[in-house]
Amino acid sequence: MDLWYTENHTENVRFSTKVKRQLVSFQSDYQHIAVLETEEFGKILTLDGYLMVTEKDEFIYHEMIVHVPLATNLDIKKVLVIGAGDGGTIRELVRYPQIEQIDMVEIDHMVVEICKTHLQQTSCALDDPRVSIYYEDGLRYIRNIDDSQYDLILVDSTDPFGPGEGLFTKEFYGNCYKALNDKGILVNQQESTFYGSYLEVMKRSHQKIKTTFPISRVYQAHIPTYPSGFWLFGFASKHYDPIKDLQAQAWNDLGIKTKYYNTSLHLGAFALPNYVKEQLNEID
Repeated sequence: MDLWYTENHTENVRFSTKVKRQLVSFQSDYQHIAVLETEEFGKILTLDGYLMVTEKDEFIYHEMIVHVPLATNLDIKKVLVIGAGDGGTIRELVRYPQIEQIDMVEIDHMVVEICKTHLQQTSCALDDPRVSIYYEDGLRYIRNIDDSQYDLILVDSTDPFGPGEGLFTKEFYGNCYKALNDKGILVNQQESTFYGSYLEVMKRSHQKIKTTFPISRVYQAHIPTYPSGFWLFGFASKHYDPIKDLQAQAWNDLGIKTKYYNTSLHLGAFALPNYVKEQLNEID
Protein backbone atom coordinates (compact mmCIF):
# COMPACT_ATOMS: atom_id res chain seq x y z
CA MET A 1 0.00 0.00 0.00
CA ASP A 2 1.38 3.44 -0.96
CA LEU A 3 1.49 6.03 1.80
CA TRP A 4 1.54 9.72 0.83
CA TYR A 5 1.81 13.00 2.73
CA THR A 6 -0.40 15.71 1.21
CA GLU A 7 -0.63 19.39 2.08
CA ASN A 8 -3.28 21.71 0.66
CA HIS A 9 -1.48 24.81 -0.60
CA THR A 10 -4.84 26.30 -1.67
CA GLU A 11 -8.33 24.94 -2.12
CA ASN A 12 -7.30 23.97 -5.63
CA VAL A 13 -3.63 23.02 -5.26
CA ARG A 14 -2.04 20.17 -3.33
CA PHE A 15 1.54 19.12 -2.71
CA SER A 16 2.20 15.40 -2.17
CA THR A 17 5.25 13.27 -1.53
CA LYS A 18 5.53 9.52 -1.06
CA VAL A 19 6.23 8.35 2.49
CA LYS A 20 8.35 5.38 3.50
CA ARG A 21 7.26 5.39 7.14
CA GLN A 22 6.00 7.54 9.97
CA LEU A 23 8.58 8.15 12.70
CA VAL A 24 6.65 10.48 15.04
CA SER A 25 3.03 11.44 15.54
CA PHE A 26 2.59 13.46 18.73
CA GLN A 27 0.06 15.96 20.03
CA SER A 28 1.80 18.56 22.20
CA ASP A 29 0.12 21.25 24.27
CA TYR A 30 0.27 23.55 21.22
CA GLN A 31 0.13 21.53 17.99
CA HIS A 32 0.38 18.16 16.31
CA ILE A 33 3.99 17.23 15.51
CA ALA A 34 4.91 14.61 12.94
CA VAL A 35 8.16 13.38 11.45
CA LEU A 36 7.91 11.31 8.28
CA GLU A 37 10.59 9.60 6.24
CA THR A 38 9.90 10.24 2.56
CA GLU A 39 11.23 8.82 -0.69
CA GLU A 40 12.26 12.12 -2.27
CA PHE A 41 12.89 14.63 0.52
CA GLY A 42 14.31 12.51 3.32
CA LYS A 43 12.89 13.17 6.77
CA ILE A 44 10.27 15.91 6.96
CA LEU A 45 8.76 17.78 9.91
CA THR A 46 5.12 18.84 9.89
CA LEU A 47 3.23 20.95 12.44
CA ASP A 48 -0.55 20.66 12.42
CA GLY A 49 -0.24 19.02 9.02
CA TYR A 50 1.81 21.84 7.46
CA LEU A 51 5.28 21.10 6.12
CA MET A 52 8.01 22.97 7.99
CA VAL A 53 11.31 21.31 7.09
CA THR A 54 12.64 18.68 4.73
CA GLU A 55 16.16 17.28 4.82
CA LYS A 56 16.55 17.84 1.09
CA ASP A 57 15.84 21.57 0.81
CA GLU A 58 16.04 23.00 4.35
CA PHE A 59 19.46 24.51 3.63
CA ILE A 60 17.90 27.08 1.30
CA TYR A 61 15.62 28.58 3.93
CA HIS A 62 18.15 28.49 6.75
CA GLU A 63 21.02 29.94 4.73
CA MET A 64 18.90 32.76 3.39
CA ILE A 65 17.44 33.81 6.73
CA VAL A 66 20.89 33.90 8.37
CA HIS A 67 23.60 34.83 5.88
CA VAL A 68 21.82 37.81 4.30
CA PRO A 69 21.85 39.88 7.53
CA LEU A 70 25.27 38.58 8.64
CA ALA A 71 26.90 39.53 5.34
CA THR A 72 25.36 43.00 5.77
CA ASN A 73 26.79 43.46 9.27
CA LEU A 74 29.66 41.19 10.25
CA ASP A 75 29.91 42.81 13.69
CA ILE A 76 26.76 41.13 14.99
CA LYS A 77 27.37 39.68 18.44
CA LYS A 78 23.96 39.25 20.13
CA VAL A 79 21.15 37.48 18.30
CA LEU A 80 17.56 36.67 19.21
CA VAL A 81 15.87 33.87 17.29
CA ILE A 82 12.11 33.44 17.67
CA GLY A 83 10.80 30.02 16.66
CA ALA A 84 13.38 27.83 14.91
CA GLY A 85 12.61 24.71 16.95
CA ASP A 86 14.12 22.48 14.26
CA GLY A 87 17.52 24.12 14.90
CA GLY A 88 18.53 24.88 11.31
CA THR A 89 18.80 28.63 11.86
CA ILE A 90 20.94 28.06 14.95
CA ARG A 91 23.21 25.71 12.97
CA GLU A 92 23.96 28.51 10.49
CA LEU A 93 24.45 31.16 13.18
CA VAL A 94 27.05 29.23 15.18
CA ARG A 95 29.31 29.19 12.12
CA TYR A 96 30.19 32.82 12.92
CA PRO A 97 32.86 32.96 15.65
CA GLN A 98 32.19 36.64 16.38
CA ILE A 99 28.66 35.89 17.60
CA GLU A 100 28.77 35.74 21.39
CA GLN A 101 25.15 35.18 22.39
CA ILE A 102 22.21 33.42 20.71
CA ASP A 103 18.89 33.49 22.57
CA MET A 104 16.30 31.18 21.06
CA VAL A 105 12.64 31.47 22.05
CA GLU A 106 10.46 28.50 21.11
CA ILE A 107 6.96 28.07 22.45
CA ASP A 108 6.87 24.25 22.16
CA HIS A 109 9.70 22.33 23.82
CA MET A 110 8.49 19.09 22.22
CA VAL A 111 9.41 20.39 18.75
CA VAL A 112 13.00 20.80 19.94
CA GLU A 113 13.13 17.41 21.67
CA ILE A 114 11.68 15.57 18.68
CA CYS A 115 14.05 17.32 16.26
CA LYS A 116 17.04 16.51 18.46
CA THR A 117 16.08 12.84 18.19
CA HIS A 118 14.95 12.58 14.58
CA LEU A 119 16.34 15.61 12.68
CA GLN A 120 19.99 15.86 13.72
CA GLN A 121 20.78 17.47 10.35
CA THR A 122 19.15 20.69 11.57
CA SER A 123 19.31 20.32 15.36
CA CYS A 124 23.04 19.52 15.57
CA ALA A 125 24.09 22.91 17.02
CA LEU A 126 21.42 23.45 19.67
CA ASP A 127 23.88 22.46 22.40
CA ASP A 128 26.44 25.10 21.40
CA PRO A 129 27.49 26.95 24.60
CA ARG A 130 26.49 30.32 23.09
CA VAL A 131 22.88 29.15 22.70
CA SER A 132 20.26 29.67 25.42
CA ILE A 133 16.78 28.26 24.78
CA TYR A 134 13.70 29.80 26.38
CA TYR A 135 10.47 27.85 26.13
CA GLU A 136 7.83 30.54 26.05
CA ASP A 137 5.68 32.64 23.76
CA GLY A 138 7.85 34.88 21.56
CA LEU A 139 5.44 37.81 21.77
CA ARG A 140 5.48 37.72 25.58
CA TYR A 141 9.25 37.29 25.71
CA ILE A 142 10.11 40.27 23.55
CA ARG A 143 7.55 42.44 25.29
CA ASN A 144 9.44 42.05 28.55
CA ILE A 145 13.12 42.33 27.58
CA ASP A 146 15.33 45.40 27.93
CA ASP A 147 15.54 47.95 25.11
CA SER A 148 18.44 47.93 22.64
CA GLN A 149 19.62 44.49 23.69
CA TYR A 150 20.18 42.74 20.33
CA ASP A 151 22.10 43.32 17.10
CA LEU A 152 19.88 40.94 15.13
CA ILE A 153 16.44 39.39 15.52
CA LEU A 154 15.46 36.46 13.29
CA VAL A 155 11.79 35.50 13.24
CA ASP A 156 11.82 31.89 12.07
CA SER A 157 8.14 31.31 12.67
CA THR A 158 5.36 29.13 11.38
CA ASP A 159 2.60 30.65 9.24
CA PRO A 160 0.38 33.30 10.91
CA PHE A 161 -2.11 30.99 12.56
CA GLY A 162 -2.03 28.89 15.71
CA PRO A 163 1.13 29.43 17.82
CA GLY A 164 2.70 31.74 15.20
CA GLU A 165 -0.19 34.18 14.81
CA GLY A 166 1.07 36.79 17.27
CA LEU A 167 4.41 37.08 15.44
CA PHE A 168 2.80 38.97 12.54
CA THR A 169 1.28 41.85 14.52
CA LYS A 170 2.22 45.54 14.69
CA GLU A 171 2.76 45.21 18.44
CA PHE A 172 5.30 42.45 17.86
CA TYR A 173 7.27 44.42 15.25
CA GLY A 174 7.24 47.46 17.52
CA ASN A 175 8.68 45.41 20.37
CA CYS A 176 11.34 44.04 18.00
CA TYR A 177 12.27 47.63 17.13
CA LYS A 178 12.74 48.46 20.82
CA ALA A 179 14.74 45.29 21.47
CA LEU A 180 17.25 46.14 18.73
CA ASN A 181 20.14 48.55 19.20
CA ASP A 182 20.57 51.63 17.00
CA LYS A 183 22.05 49.56 14.15
CA GLY A 184 19.83 46.52 14.66
CA ILE A 185 18.43 44.26 11.92
CA LEU A 186 15.18 42.27 11.84
CA VAL A 187 14.67 39.43 9.35
CA ASN A 188 11.45 37.46 9.17
CA GLN A 189 9.96 34.84 6.89
CA GLN A 190 7.30 36.70 4.96
CA GLU A 191 5.30 34.07 3.10
CA SER A 192 4.75 34.15 -0.68
CA THR A 193 2.80 36.23 -3.18
CA PHE A 194 1.88 33.62 -5.76
CA TYR A 195 -1.36 32.45 -4.14
CA GLY A 196 -3.96 34.94 -2.95
CA SER A 197 -4.19 33.91 0.70
CA TYR A 198 -0.41 34.09 1.17
CA LEU A 199 -0.27 37.41 -0.70
CA GLU A 200 -2.60 39.07 1.78
CA VAL A 201 -0.48 37.86 4.71
CA MET A 202 2.67 39.20 3.06
CA LYS A 203 1.07 42.57 2.37
CA ARG A 204 -0.12 42.99 5.96
CA SER A 205 3.25 41.96 7.38
CA HIS A 206 5.25 44.20 5.07
CA GLN A 207 3.00 47.18 5.74
CA LYS A 208 3.40 46.84 9.52
CA ILE A 209 7.18 46.48 9.28
CA LYS A 210 7.49 49.37 6.83
CA THR A 211 5.70 51.74 9.20
CA THR A 212 8.00 50.65 12.06
CA PHE A 213 11.51 50.62 10.53
CA PRO A 214 13.20 53.31 8.41
CA ILE A 215 14.72 50.66 6.11
CA SER A 216 12.47 47.87 4.90
CA ARG A 217 13.12 45.54 1.96
CA VAL A 218 11.89 42.19 0.69
CA TYR A 219 14.03 39.42 -0.77
CA GLN A 220 13.32 36.05 -2.33
CA ALA A 221 14.41 32.42 -2.39
CA HIS A 222 13.38 29.32 -4.30
CA ILE A 223 12.27 26.63 -1.83
CA PRO A 224 10.75 23.68 -3.75
CA THR A 225 8.55 22.29 -0.97
CA TYR A 226 7.02 25.61 0.13
CA PRO A 227 3.76 26.78 -1.46
CA SER A 228 4.46 27.74 -5.10
CA GLY A 229 8.20 27.19 -4.52
CA PHE A 230 8.66 30.97 -4.31
CA TRP A 231 9.23 32.37 -0.83
CA LEU A 232 9.92 35.82 0.58
CA PHE A 233 11.83 37.21 3.55
CA GLY A 234 11.58 40.65 5.08
CA PHE A 235 14.72 42.66 5.91
CA ALA A 236 14.23 45.66 8.19
CA SER A 237 16.81 47.80 9.93
CA LYS A 238 17.39 51.02 11.80
CA HIS A 239 20.70 51.59 9.98
CA TYR A 240 21.86 48.97 7.45
CA ASP A 241 20.75 48.66 3.84
CA PRO A 242 21.26 45.04 2.68
CA ILE A 243 22.37 46.14 -0.81
CA LYS A 244 24.46 49.26 -0.13
CA ASP A 245 26.07 47.84 3.01
CA LEU A 246 26.80 44.31 1.79
CA GLN A 247 30.32 43.36 2.96
CA ALA A 248 30.92 40.90 0.12
CA GLN A 249 34.70 40.60 0.29
CA ALA A 250 34.78 40.40 4.07
CA TRP A 251 32.09 37.72 4.11
CA ASN A 252 33.83 35.69 1.40
CA ASP A 253 37.09 35.93 3.35
CA LEU A 254 35.41 34.02 6.20
CA GLY A 255 35.41 30.91 4.02
CA ILE A 256 31.95 29.76 5.10
CA LYS A 257 30.88 26.95 2.79
CA THR A 258 27.24 27.21 1.68
CA LYS A 259 25.05 25.26 -0.70
CA TYR A 260 22.69 28.07 -1.75
CA TYR A 261 23.79 31.49 -0.50
CA ASN A 262 26.58 33.54 -2.06
CA THR A 263 27.21 37.28 -2.17
CA SER A 264 26.20 37.57 -5.84
CA LEU A 265 22.93 35.83 -5.08
CA HIS A 266 22.55 38.14 -2.06
CA LEU A 267 22.22 41.10 -4.41
CA GLY A 268 20.08 39.19 -6.88
CA ALA A 269 17.64 38.10 -4.16
CA PHE A 270 16.53 41.72 -3.80
CA ALA A 271 15.89 42.03 -7.57
CA LEU A 272 12.23 41.09 -7.40
CA PRO A 273 9.95 40.06 -10.30
CA ASN A 274 7.76 42.83 -11.65
CA TYR A 275 4.52 41.34 -10.34
CA VAL A 276 5.95 41.23 -6.81
CA LYS A 277 7.22 44.81 -7.10
CA GLU A 278 3.74 45.89 -8.19
CA GLN A 279 2.21 44.11 -5.19
CA LEU A 280 4.63 45.88 -2.87
CA ASN A 281 3.95 49.21 -4.58
CA GLU A 282 0.27 48.76 -3.77
CA ILE A 283 1.27 48.75 -0.10
CA ASP A 284 3.53 51.75 -0.48
